[in-house]
Amino acid sequence: MTAINIEHLTKDYGNNKGIFDVSFQIEEGEVVGFLGPNGAGKTTTIRHLLGFSKPQSGTSAILQMDCWNEAKEIQQHLGYLPAEMAFPENMTGTQLIEHTAKMRGLNDRKRAQELIHMFNLDPSAPIKRMSKGMKQKVGIVCAFMHNPKILILDEPTTGLDPLMQSVFVQLIHEEKEKGKSILMSSHLFEEIEGTCDRIAMIKQGRIISVMNAEEFKNAEKTSFNITFQNHEDFQSFQQEHFQISQIQKGSLQLVIEIEDGQLNSLIGALAARNVTSIREVKYSLEDNFMNFYKGEH
Repeated sequence: MTAINIEHLTKDYGNNKGIFDVSFQIEEGEVVGFLGPNGAGKTTTIRHLLGFSKPQSGTSAILQMDCWNEAKEIQQHLGYLPAEMAFPENMTGTQLIEHTAKMRGLNDRKRAQELIHMFNLDPSAPIKRMSKGMKQKVGIVCAFMHNPKILILDEPTTGLDPLMQSVFVQLIHEEKEKGKSILMSSHLFEEIEGTCDRIAMIKQGRIISVMNAEEFKNAEKTSFNITFQNHEDFQSFQQEHFQISQIQKGSLQLVIEIEDGQLNSLIGALAARNVTSIREVKYSLEDNFMNFYKGEH
């Protein structure tokens, strides 16, 4: 079943600001990463899903309910973690968690206690004295403790140390296994790579790519960084019919991209020359994102 369905969503604020004809879906039990530079339209899209903003055209639906007209009903099934949290600072973390639980009609605090233990959180401190990381942990508890079917997470690990970031990734995997549907916006490419089934990229308010996470990992092209022993071999290799993406004359290094069928040709070309080193250059999600952002695709 489709858990989140966005079709031709448009909100034009003028001066090319807003979102334009945005469409993508998230299936039940699927984690989708939402990537884009600041101002690209991620938050505007999320605000429509939360029912905070009315579209000029197009629709957004969660669990087949319209996000604008049925926002109250959707909230029962939704967990949301904002990028910037404005907590009431006159409360302790415990009081805020209790207040959130009561607002949701949640009587069982077992899941909240599990999350508090998982993230090594002492929620008894006043919120105004908490670090960014501690506030983030409180936000995670509030977003996940009612066992929602849908999770919308905007920069969810901001302020967390690397150990807690890995705990969060573990939590996402556990929620996915339970069949939860998750939209996660993040600037941490490794976090997206480690958790998401698909990745939607947005640029200047428009979706420019929706890809399976495995696509960039199993790309048909492979990059190699090659260092030559002498200038003659360095120069002559450049006459071969390989796609060269980088040249570093001072260190006699080249980076080339080849398709699988060119591997034997590459081995033959290198066997005729003196080579100091050759290593594969891993193609990451960050590389893919930067290519789109620079307009190279």
